[in-house]
Amino acid sequence: MPSDAHVPFGRADILLPRDCSYEKWAVVACDQYTSQPEYWQRVEEFVGGAPSALRLILPESCLDGPNVETDIVEINNTMTHYLREERFRRLPASMIYVERTLEGGAVRRGLLGAVDLEAYDYEEDSRAPVRATEGVDLNRLPPRVSLRKNASLELPHALLLADDPEDRLMGWLSGEREYMEPLYNFDLMEGGGHLRGWKLGPEQLAHAEALLGEILAPETFRRCHGAEGWPIALLVGDGNHSLATAKECYERQKRLTPREQWENLPARYALAELVNLHDESLTFEPVHRVLFGVEPSEVLAALVRFYPGAHYGDGAGHVLRYVHAGGEGCVTVPAPDAALEIETLQRFLNHYLHRMGGRMDYIHGGEVARRLAGRAGNLAFLLPALDKEALLPAVWRDGMLPRKTFSLGRAQDKRFYLEARKIR
Repeated sequence: MPSDAHVPFGRADILLPRDCSYEKWAVVACDQYTSQPEYWQRVEEFVGGAPSALRLILPESCLDGPNVETDIVEINNTMTHYLREERFRRLPASMIYVERTLEGGAVRRGLLGAVDLEAYDYEEDSRAPVRATEGVDLNRLPPRVSLRKNASLELPHALLLADDPEDRLMGWLSGEREYMEPLYNFDLMEGGGHLRGWKLGPEQLAHAEALLGEILAPETFRRCHGAEGWPIALLVGDGNHSLATAKECYERQKRLTPREQWENLPARYALAELVNLHDESLTFEPVHRVLFGVEPSEVLAALVRFYPGAHYGDGAGHVLRYVHAGGEGCVTVPAPDAALEIETLQRFLNHYLHRMGGRMDYIHGGEVARRLAGRAGNLAFLLPALDKEALLPAVWRDGMLPRKTFSLGRAQDKRFYLEARKIR
């Protein structure tokens, strides 16, 4: 584990595609629109035969498909092909300042660089400086590991959250744009907004690294949040499973490599975008649960039986709101043990699906969840948004939250794959 003085985020050798349409190259994070295959079909039709990150990722909806192994081989071959035809421009030891204009007009500012996986841990009782916010489903890692372990490239969609209430880093970087090299400026597909990026020069790199050293320092955390417990430098806001996969691949390489060579392993680092937890554009959206292949009335009755005193209708406690083809309503769980509604709901869903069957998906957007719930055999639970300011104290005090407790913005606001990095 790095020492207290170690800064777990810094420069990387970044690859940018060239001689291609960025509008067709950049595609949204692979874990979006898993129950909306029509989205990925539209993307496929828009990209056509053009070079694209679409050929370098595996949408999560395909992870359980019958051709997943063939898909993985094809993706790895395409990576090799793109490298051989010199599809990328290399930016050595660099960081990129990013501005993402979202569909509503808000601008999310970020800094692209490399996170040190030696400082990251996704285990439940993690004390690492870089910490997962939500539980990692270990069953989802094997196909992702199968893709990454032989891949020559990584493309990032992880967002790391820094506790910078005074906006020292992004506020300074936004004022330095005219002194940095513009790299890209284009519209993203499917309502993704607009993306601009600038390469930090030597002066910006030095100052940004000094600010990171101060903002992410353990003593800064202790001064703001108290001396007890293990300080947090960064939280994983998006891409928990992506970083967990990278960590697993790194740990495998460590077992085959002498300790003195670990620092130089490309697998030790992963590209990610750092954003300020307190950025006004950063909104926490709920992630709803939709069940497929169930009888809604039976699920709801089981929910009422599962918790003593639970009843239909509003009341004091956790109010779990639902929608199905026959109508909508709520179930109240009085005096819940958990702090959040999602914890109460997920505990029941895990129990019910394990015993009774059915399929569950995580859906961004209430309208989409309602539309899916309107089909026979489906049931949606609509969840409230998490208070953004409560995230860091909750993870520090209680550990990881349930998987998909929150979403950083809507599905179309997720990070798009654009930049890449060699990992072999």
